[in-house]
Amino acid sequence: MKNLQNKNYIENISKPTYTKILENGKINKLKNINHEYRENNKKQILLHSCCGPCSTSVIENLMKNYNVTVFFYNPNIVNEKEYERRKKAQIEVLNWFNFTDKYEGVVNFVDSSYDPFEFVSKAKKLSEEKEGGKRCTLCFDVRLSKTAEIARINKFDIFTTTLTVSPHKDYNTICSVAKDYAIKYSLPFLDENFKKKDGFKRSIDISKEIGIYRQNFCGCTYSVWDKDKNLGGTNGEVNSTKKLHTSN
Repeated sequence: MKNLQNKNYIENISKPTYTKILENGKINKLKNINHEYRENNKKQILLHSCCGPCSTSVIENLMKNYNVTVFFYNPNIVNEKEYERRKKAQIEVLNWFNFTDKYEGVVNFVDSSYDPFEFVSKAKKLSEEKEGGKRCTLCFDVRLSKTAEIARINKFDIFTTTLTVSPHKDYNTICSVAKDYAIKYSLPFLDENFKKKDGFKRSIDISKEIGIYRQNFCGCTYSVWDKDKNLGGTNGEVNSTKKLHTSN
């Protein structure tokens, strides 16, 4: 294990940064994230992460060629309790990459406050859509637009997302949305289908090795309802969030 109590290690530029987005879109402690790792000649990539499990194999893949900063921005998640549970799993993933000797380099973490109302206000108009339809495209749009914006403000070289590692998400739709924002913000999007070469299987294997929480629904209330409908039961999360997602 890397010795986190060692003063020289703590003060070394390889120390990972776990921080938040400020109100102006700037990343707190930007210097640690975006400039001090230039000496290895790797580009800085902002990786939007939908969850810890999906991020595992993607981070492993990207660390070979990039300095990775994970951006945990998911206002679609059903409620704050579930959001915090997934964020905890994400941080456990980063600790695993950062504080063992298995991988070279560090992975930084940027969090954004849980604020579901923009997504909810738009998604409720698409409440009758099936999973994988227009509502999911909207969800990609909300998350990837913010990722591209934050990447541009903070002078990252490129951005990408873990969304393409999932076999339940349409790769072409995700990339089409992302490329629109790449054009808008004049910033390259790393167009890679991370599920290829057993990327999804690898994500499951790493998640099991770490022992992190792996959710059984995508994230929003509607995905809870859809899962519950298919199972023929009543999911306890629905009642606690139905008002939020259906009120005017």
